[in-house]
Amino acid sequence: MAAKQPPPLMKKHSQTDLVSRLKTRKILGVGGEDDDGEVHRSKISQVLGNEIKFAVREPLGLRVWQLVSAVMFSGVAIMALAFPDQLFDAIFEEESVSSKTPIRLYGGALLSIALIMWNALYTAEKAIIRWSLLAEACYFAVQFLVTTVSLAESSRIATGAVLLMVSRALFILISIYYYYQVGRRPKKV
Repeated sequence: MAAKQPPPLMKKHSQTDLVSRLKTRKILGVGGEDDDGEVHRSKISQVLGNEIKFAVREPLGLRVWQLVSAVMFSGVAIMALAFPDQLFDAIFEEESVSSKTPIRLYGGALLSIALIMWNALYTAEKAIIRWSLLAEACYFAVQFLVTTVSLAESSRIATGAVLLMVSRALFILISIYYYYQVGRRPKKV
């Protein structure tokens, strides 16, 4: 008995047929726009995600500001931990503080914020950068309010405290500026 010969191989035309290719891509879910308006080239890019979406268009001076913030937080934290009397005297121009514990606790909290600032300096993720800038702005706002209330209660205005308040107000504005600049959507080209 003779074996039946298979039919001759026929070439598929799906690669050259535009309608067939579009139908295949639609079934696979590639080539169309997602909610963010991005067009996925392959199913793999959909599954793995598109890292361009998370890339930040950094405003001019952002990394310098992050470095200045991290150094400033670290410096004040170390000073509060090691030399609490001198830090209190520099700000409020008083002889000494009754207890060093609150100032050292303040230094420990600042050291924790400094760690966040150092880590945010080395990341490229938009969300982490924005959260660190928001935390910084909130810290400066709280410090501004506490210093204002302390000066109002003591009815004595020290030069160091006024300088601190002005610098904190400036730091709030800079942090909020970068927070909104990092959060802006890039312009479509």
